[in-house]
Amino acid sequence: MKAMTYPQYGGPEVLEQSERPDPKVSPGSVLIRVKAAGVNPVDWKVMAGYLDQIMDVTFPVIPGWDVAGVVEAVGLDTPEFQVGDEVYSYGRRDTVQGGTFAELVALPASAVARKPQSLSWEQAAGLPLTGLTALRSLDVLELQSGETLLVHNGAGGVGRAAIQLAVHSGARVIATASAKNHARLRELGAEPVEYGDGVADRVLALAPRGVDAVADFAGGVLEATLAALKDGGRHVSIADGSAAAHGGRYLWVRPDARELDRLSGMVDAGTLTVDVGATFPMEEASAAFAASMSGHGGGKIVLTPFS
Repeated sequence: MKAMTYPQYGGPEVLEQSERPDPKVSPGSVLIRVKAAGVNPVDWKVMAGYLDQIMDVTFPVIPGWDVAGVVEAVGLDTPEFQVGDEVYSYGRRDTVQGGTFAELVALPASAVARKPQSLSWEQAAGLPLTGLTALRSLDVLELQSGETLLVHNGAGGVGRAAIQLAVHSGARVIATASAKNHARLRELGAEPVEYGDGVADRVLALAPRGVDAVADFAGGVLEATLAALKDGGRHVSIADGSAAAHGGRYLWVRPDARELDRLSGMVDAGTLTVDVGATFPMEEASAAFAASMSGHGGGKIVLTPFS
């Protein structure tokens, strides 16, 4: 099969198109024909070696953890799926090697869910990691109707999902973003503020008594988080491990088909949608990574099949 691979740690320049063996379909797994693969910042961070201390890597690596596609084959003892099912997945493994930037990917059935009918392939591929992260963040914060939530990096994929889920729960949402993204955040139900120096003051101008909860999807904003948070408030970060030392939670998300099913229900009910900012054919994954690294904030970046 065709796949994008990298033979060593590095930047986008180490990515190359290559031929790899078709994945084996082990018991309890499904083989997926890739229709679209989501690009997440963690993909190029893994490629740069930032996670080497916590994850074993076997080169050459096929990057990518998000996928939407069609079941091509099922392994033994996999009654949940059959050939032809439309599915999607957050497919992180314990070992970095066989990812989703390929024609085929084999994943455990426990990480695979049926694709929301109302989403395109590209939208579905852009949802798993960001959607699960947003969902888990709000679960951890125990956000209640009537509370005020501050979202750092509201224009990112996780931020956009979190805004929608929080607004649906009845919360008030203040979200940081660059001015060019403010109109879209208002459409999603948030009150946008410019990020950067003085952000805590801008938040407190809207919520003088402080916010009830903060979701940090940016990193480097702990001081602003604590300044904007009211006494007894809760905060969670996916980008700053020091949050735990200041009364918050540092969050990672595991693959979980049941949680994906929760997201699917929200999507098909009209509660949640996915903004796709750009698509690239699979062979242009280097350009997609460069776009992701630029922090464009225009919606999810997604790879489509090899041309």
